[in-house]
Amino acid sequence: MKRLFIYFSFLAMILVFFSYYIIQQISSVPDVISNQDKEIESEVEFKKEAPKEPAITISTATLSAIGDILIHDRVYNPAHIGNNQYDFIPLLLPVQSYLANADITVANQETMIGGVEIGLSSYPSFNSPYEVGDALKKSGVDIVTLANNHTLDRGEKAIQSAIAHWNELDMPYTGSYLSADDQMNIRTIEKNGIIFSFLAYTYGTNGIPVPEDKRYLVNLIEEEMIEQEILKAKELSDVVVVSLHFGNEYQRLPSDEQKEVAYKTANAGADIIIGHHPHVLQPMEWITKEDGKRTFVAYSLGNFLSGQLGDYKDLGGIMQIKVEKTVENDETTITLKDPLFIPTYVSEDYTVYPLNEIEGKEEVYKEISRHMNQWVPNLKFSF
Repeated sequence: MKRLFIYFSFLAMILVFFSYYIIQQISSVPDVISNQDKEIESEVEFKKEAPKEPAITISTATLSAIGDILIHDRVYNPAHIGNNQYDFIPLLLPVQSYLANADITVANQETMIGGVEIGLSSYPSFNSPYEVGDALKKSGVDIVTLANNHTLDRGEKAIQSAIAHWNELDMPYTGSYLSADDQMNIRTIEKNGIIFSFLAYTYGTNGIPVPEDKRYLVNLIEEEMIEQEILKAKELSDVVVVSLHFGNEYQRLPSDEQKEVAYKTANAGADIIIGHHPHVLQPMEWITKEDGKRTFVAYSLGNFLSGQLGDYKDLGGIMQIKVEKTVENDETTITLKDPLFIPTYVSEDYTVYPLNEIEGKEEVYKEISRHMNQWVPNLKFSF
């Protein structure tokens, strides 16, 4: 009996101890929940108070430009393949990969491609085959400038015929137009979220007057017009590219007049200025504008494809610059960086080659490199 009492007493002690343990565990649950609630509330409060990271997006696009496309009869005659057809693609084949390297490539089509129907012609009054445009399109050119001293060489008929073909190719053009409405339509191209606008002007038209009632046939370098069109272009785009046909032929440094026009154009709002007309290469330069921002200027890109040989007239090049667009909290900043130049050479059979690939032209390549980067020491010469 005594043993049974001891057994039940021991069992009772176990039950009391176990009950006490269960009560303690249950009583601690609200504290655990309470602590969890506090942690959640603290986390929510922290999220409310933490400053937001600025919303930043960065886009980049590259723009390339080439010099004068000046098609003499000694260039188009060998390109004739019969039945009034021409093939200029082989002449550009060695540089096609360079032209296609950029997101956008601009060419100065100095001779109107009015086609064979109105009669081909050479210096001093040019008219070129349609197929020049075909070759540029297939080689990676995205837009052509038409404002130059030869725009009116063969009159309005050649302009209309040329522009009709550019439209067939779906190739944008600027500087010469079909109508006043066409002139008011500023050309833009968007790449990688960056919108580029393109304008073009010439110093004159070799003494051929622009009809007063058809001023749209060619844009002249007139300060007020340039300012107005740049202002409009800035409303439509992130980057304004202006082509200027100016300077003195065969002069290897820009004239004071070129520098003055470039400075005014930069301060009117141009971001990039591409120069043509001297038919030889002129150095590049950064222009610091009155607002502290910079404009990149290539005063002359020389001849890219032409019948002019010797005395630096057979040298041209491909200019390229990177455009960076930064958007931070709805505020946009455009930065130009990494200017680059690929010198080119036109051979005796009028094929365009990268200059550094021509045997025997090593010293010429070094000279041109020094000439082109004398005002832009960080100019690169390879991709």
